[in-house]
Amino acid sequence: MLKGKVIVITGASSGIGEATALKLAPSQAIIVLMARRIDRMNILAAKVRELGSESLVVPVDVAVREQVAQAFKLVYDTFGKVDILINNAGLMPVSFLDKLKIDEWDRMIDVNLKGLLYCVAGVLPGMKDAGSGHIVNVSSVAGRRVWPGFAVYNATKFGVTALSEAMRMELTPAFNIKVSVIEPGAVATELTHTITDQDILASFAKRGGMVPLHADDIAAAIEYAITQPEQVNVSEVLVMPRTQM
Repeated sequence: MLKGKVIVITGASSGIGEATALKLAPSQAIIVLMARRIDRMNILAAKVRELGSESLVVPVDVAVREQVAQAFKLVYDTFGKVDILINNAGLMPVSFLDKLKIDEWDRMIDVNLKGLLYCVAGVLPGMKDAGSGHIVNVSSVAGRRVWPGFAVYNATKFGVTALSEAMRMELTPAFNIKVSVIEPGAVATELTHTITDQDILASFAKRGGMVPLHADDIAAAIEYAITQPEQVNVSEVLVMPRTQM
């Protein structure tokens, strides 16, 4: 079903992006890896090729509009199309608002929201011309539920979830472009490594009893969404650890 399709994965150098690339690699697709860490992507690209898919590494910071535009130009110049965009790049340096970590607020907004939109802009004209395509936006359970300390991250992920539904309403009936939003609960990835608020880290350390998901669990949900029959649009998938409240 995915053989020969061009699949772009952002945030591909680790976590959910890396797991998704490996999950889809046996399908004989063309998997384009986008992220900032070139060395990590080169290692991943070799694994993808060993598993059966062609792979292209494209270094890009999705928060930089010009870089994103050039990245997608390269993909279209090389392959002539993008069939599936997996908008996975994201950051979660959560903090309590009174810490005034404004640079971190800006970076979350730039990557989680604006970066996602820049990538949508990179594929939308081509998908419209083709009369087909699939955009998968990775949001979060934080796009449904609010917690103290997560205010700005919540705002970005609520935005991604709302944007995804609006995109589906605009793009799916008119242009046959499917739109899905995947909302992971707690996942064991590097996402928490950017947190600098020591009070947040202390609160995380006190949590017990919850076994987080693996990145591969979310990769499986993404694979499910993009391998459904033509008439099916999987609009929203919430994937939670069994023990997460």
